Amino acid sequence: MVKKILVIHGPNLNLLGEREPNVYGESGIEVLNNNIIDRASSLGLECEIFQSNHEGAIIDRLHSARGDSDGVVINAGAYTHYSYAIRDAISAIKIPCIEVHISNVDAREAFRANSVIAPVCRGSISGLGFASYYLAVQALAEM
Repeated sequence: MVKKILVIHGPNLNLLGEREPNVYGESGIEVLNNNIIDRASSLGLECEIFQSNHEGAIIDRLHSARGDSDGVVINAGAYTHYSYAIRDAISAIKIPCIEVHISNVDAREAFRANSVIAPVCRGSISGLGFASYYLAVQALAEM
């Protein structure tokens, strides 16, 4: 059973509430993080949240998750579409990862429909706003 989860926010997610509010909503990352922590706690999970705009930092945090997390929720942002390095890190750590996106990536620009990380994730949830994260936390709790 999953007991501790890691949530990773990738590039530009620190600008939630400011960046394209018509796509990502008007609430900031602090609201999202507090809601994720509350959801995880209500499910009996400990939750750590990490955000970085740097690919290497995300990879390093994924690697260290091997020793301190039972599952990962990851919104890799634009890295989703081309970072084979993040894909390989997810594959290497051998703990369940769920890919999330706030917007419906399939309804946006064509390049956003391609995810190089999806094949190595347990599942993908997109298009449900912040609820994409909450559903991923729920899914990890049930694994």
